[in-house]
Order: sequence, then C-alpha cells, then structure tokens
Amino acid sequence: MNKPVQPPERGKASAAASNAKRTDILEGARVVFRAEGFDGASMDKIAQAARVSKGTLYVYFRNKEELFQALVMVDRQEAAEQMCIVEDDEAEIGEMLQRVGERFLTMMTSPQHIALIRMVMGAAEKFPEAGRTFFEMGPCFGINRLADYLDRQVERGRLVIDEDTTFAAANFLNLCHGTIVKRLLFGYVDTPDTAEIEATVASAVRMFLKAYGVEAAKR
Repeated sequence: MNKPVQPPERGKASAAASNAKRTDILEGARVVFRAEGFDGASMDKIAQAARVSKGTLYVYFRNKEELFQALVMVDRQEAAEQMCIVEDDEAEIGEMLQRVGERFLTMMTSPQHIALIRMVMGAAEKFPEAGRTFFEMGPCFGINRLADYLDRQVERGRLVIDEDTTFAAANFLNLCHGTIVKRLLFGYVDTPDTAEIEATVASAVRMFLKAYGVEAAKR
C-alpha cells in the first residue's frame, strides 16, 4: 500500500514548527555560550536553557561544535559588516561614506555585537573553524561589498586608488573603528552616543579622501 501523501498545509506547519524549535535552541545556546564561554558550555546546559530535551537537541545538532558554528552563522548575518550597503552611486562620495560608516560603527558598537566578538574570540583557539566563519561572513563580506563601490567610483574618475580596492576598503572600515571598538571589547567605556559615532566616522572620511580623493591625487 502506498504511503499517504502528507497534505501541503500539514507539511508547512511541520516545517514551521521545526524552524521554531531550531530558533529556540539557538537562542538557548546564545545565552549559555555568552555566559559560560565555549569551554564552559555543555549540551545539557543548552538543552535546559532552550527548554528542550537533550534528545531533541541532538536531532538538530550533532555536537557542541556544530551548534556553535550554526550560532555564529546566524548572528553573523546581522553583524556590522553586513551594513556596508551603498544605496546611491551618484551621491557625493564623502556623504555616502559617512552614511556607510555610521551604520557600520553603530552596529559594531552594539552590546550584542561586542558580546558576539568576545564569544567567538574566546572559542577561536580551540575551534578555529568558527573564527574563520566569523571572519569570512563578516569582515571579508563588508570589505568586498565596499570595494565593489570603490571600483565603480575609480572607473568613473571620482577616486584615485592605485592599490587593490579591497585594501582601501579595509583601511576605511578600520579608520571607522577609531579606538571605540577596542575600548568596548575591554570594557573600558559604555556604548558611544550618536555624536561620537558621527565624529569618528567624519574623521575617517576626511583621512580616506585625503589618501584617495581626486584632489589629493593632484597634489
């Protein structure tokens, strides 16, 4: 006898329930990993935080490493470098870089993002794959996206960049960091206000244009 075909509605409901359960597990894992670190976290603690049985946890993830990797990938999708979106190629370059930089630095300095960086750095020595994933989905993604914009501006004669534009893009994002991100990572200061973010990015834009702007190239 042929197996009855599952109704589409039931299939959708089952998939939604499965996705919701996976989200619950990741939320529980986030709490445990940030509180206990990679070494201190256990599947037992994560199951308890996610309010699922340990058996259910293993249905979704084979081990702690796989769960940590999945969490890094999910959190990385919302991370700062994803904010390097250029909406308008026609806008004045300084204005566009200011907007990109402010979005970038605002996300970089959010408490959630600082906690994510600390979590990954704490695990990177024993679980380097997570560190690589974090770097590739974050810094590399943002640098490449910004470099594409810089390439277009060079082609139009609006910037003069002799070296690889990925290097120039990385320079700009690093300038946007200023000292703020490192201070936050070490717990030295609270989250910066809007005025400090705007001023830090404005300084980065000025330095960038002095290095790569058309007027700078004429000097």
